[in-house]
Amino acid sequence: MISVLILTKNEELNLPSCLEALQWCDDIVVLDSHSTDRTVEIAKQAGARVFQREFDNERDQRTASLTLDFKYPWIYNPDADEIPSIELIRDMQNVAASDAAQPCAFRVRFKTIFMGQWIRRSSLYPTWAVRFFRKDAVSFERSINLRYVVHGEEGTFQSHFEHHTFRKGIAHWFAKHNRYSDFEAQEGLKANRRQPRFRDILSSKPLIRRSALKEFAFRLPFRPLLRFVYMYFLRLGILDGRAGFHYCVLLSIYEYMISIKMSELRQRKQEVKSESQL
Repeated sequence: MISVLILTKNEELNLPSCLEALQWCDDIVVLDSHSTDRTVEIAKQAGARVFQREFDNERDQRTASLTLDFKYPWIYNPDADEIPSIELIRDMQNVAASDAAQPCAFRVRFKTIFMGQWIRRSSLYPTWAVRFFRKDAVSFERSINLRYVVHGEEGTFQSHFEHHTFRKGIAHWFAKHNRYSDFEAQEGLKANRRQPRFRDILSSKPLIRRSALKEFAFRLPFRPLLRFVYMYFLRLGILDGRAGFHYCVLLSIYEYMISIKMSELRQRKQEVKSESQL
């Protein structure tokens, strides 16, 4: 009743746990970005159909993934470091089996797991991600920090999946967020040139509200420090214990990476402008 689609790139550490939680599915499709570890071998051993495509950016890779053949009209689309709960599996199966009118896509809350525990307060919980949809119901925006665009009515599940984003280690987290910060720095400069959308900060829609807050935050001084204070004290990350402290520090470092790269881009543009005037 449900096909599973997983995009992979060197996921031999994450994929076994993900696939183990998907044994109920008889149509698992993996689009691999030419992994150099055992990812493809692990996927095939689990009975998945594996396709490969050279990775260019996340938006185009996910767009290409929806052109693959699937056995069923409903698609569950986890990342390799995500584990669906039994409750989420049951919710998806109930929707797929129903003949009643349904939304064409569903958002799901997730629990970020760090240092062996759920980081409930420091992780901006609840954050909702599109993970279950009909093949023709979604498209994608942004090459980094992807956004799902739903073409039709959205629904939500109250069940969860676990996000084990640190299973590959802190070094991998830094490498990934170093790449992300390049794009975010460029987006930050663009946001600063736009008229602030203060009205959207009060929107009842979480995605609109979060986007407006993010654009507003790009204009604030001392953003890394403010991010730590907000997450650790105002969002009560202090109650997440030692793991919460380290997680909030990592988030503030990410903000610093974005901030310093924005300054670097401004300086480069100013240097180019000065040279052109000579």
